Amino acid sequence: MQYASIGPIAVHFPARVETNAALAQEFPEWNLDLISTKTGIGQRYIAAEDECASDLAVQAAEKLFTENDIDPSSIDFLLLCTQTPDYPLPTTACLLQERLGLSQHTGAMDFNLGCSGYVYGLAVADGLIRTGSVKRVLLITAETYSKYIVKDDRSLRTIFSDAAAATLIDAADEITLSTFQYGTDGSGADTLLVTSGGARPEKDAHRPRHRKRWDSALYMDGPSLMNFTVGAVPQVVAGILEKAELSREDIDLYLMHQATLKMLQQLQQRLQLDDEQLPICLEDCGNTVSSTLPILISDLRKQNRLQPQQNNMLIGFGVGWSWAGCIWKPT
Repeated sequence: MQYASIGPIAVHFPARVETNAALAQEFPEWNLDLISTKTGIGQRYIAAEDECASDLAVQAAEKLFTENDIDPSSIDFLLLCTQTPDYPLPTTACLLQERLGLSQHTGAMDFNLGCSGYVYGLAVADGLIRTGSVKRVLLITAETYSKYIVKDDRSLRTIFSDAAAATLIDAADEITLSTFQYGTDGSGADTLLVTSGGARPEKDAHRPRHRKRWDSALYMDGPSLMNFTVGAVPQVVAGILEKAELSREDIDLYLMHQATLKMLQQLQQRLQLDDEQLPICLEDCGNTVSSTLPILISDLRKQNRLQPQQNNMLIGFGVGWSWAGCIWKPT
């Protein structure tokens, strides 16, 4: 049997950079110093009006192919994680198959999981490879949350960033991804949601649990999300450690979804981790939703902080509520 192994990663950001300094000029009444202290974010990338998640995905995948001399025809399956698809149908992954020049024998599908999506994508890729039906999977995460946010929304505009990441996942003889754990609590669906664009009539849609302060299509209840996270993540960490028969000290790096600095600091305190154990990559790119983990991995590789003998833990959590984690040994 063969197993999934995380290979090279390519990241793509839109051209437009939105800094806190620019926001302070546009909205002088916003206390950007206080906001950035909580978020840990100094700038974000914003897709152009005519630029969609698929466009960012194409740029990331083509960069991956070019930089690593990958033949597009060698891809057996394409997985796209996005909550901002081009259309309700067809699946955006089908559009990407044609735009990237992948074989017509390539499987292609979207899945909508946001902040936990990268770990779920790794799990799906691992399952596909273990069946023996595929050997090479292209996992793309691509989001343009800015499409859901109005310009004067102080709570969302200062956090979310658009981006895409393309990860090559190859079949390997040794297990590098293991001890997957998953979790879902749909009672928190109304803490981060967009009610427009689907088939359910607006009058029957979920209502935000608190009064909306801005007109953004995207609604976020930050305090509830924080409470959910600091409750769920330590439990999934404990579950993974128990299943893997490891102690907390056996884990070299805890690679968490990069939501905000305040949320990561809460988790660091709750899990009693030091700064080296829980790396943070937020300041220059913001919260890129499903792309935060591959961006973090790419950043750590550039810093030579990932070693073959490490036991690292990947954890994604957020919208849904949904969470997932696993143990990852880099190759």
